[in-house]
Amino acid sequence: MNALTPFERLDELFPTFWRRAMQPLAANIEPMGAIRIDVDETDKDYIVRAEIPGAKKDDIRVEIEGNRVAISAEVRKDYEKTDKDDKNRVLVRETYRGSASRSFTLAHDVDKATSTAKLEDGVLKLTLPKRQGSGSKLLSIQ
Repeated sequence: MNALTPFERLDELFPTFWRRAMQPLAANIEPMGAIRIDVDETDKDYIVRAEIPGAKKDDIRVEIEGNRVAISAEVRKDYEKTDKDDKNRVLVRETYRGSASRSFTLAHDVDKATSTAKLEDGVLKLTLPKRQGSGSKLLSIQ
């Protein structure tokens, strides 16, 4: 037995450990993670695209205060698989309920009065015109 044997075994353990840790817990359900955003800027406004899969427009809040934008969402995702022979017997039930939020600041204050928000296919698109000002406004999702 050589002196490196325990360390070699440890090296073999960690790749397996990390590989297993990185696998999703359920193949059919993606857990709610952080809201991912893309922000584009033009001379007149900011265009924000936020991925919020599984969220309904009534469960999303967008709040603007000066140059700070906050997006929050409640998500509920249900998945159920039943036995075809017996409808009363549930074999698998996986449910996700949770919330996610994201806030960020922009270089310019946002004109809350003309800002718009639209949800389509799990992507929230915000059009945020630039303006000097302060205060807070809750946007309604179209």
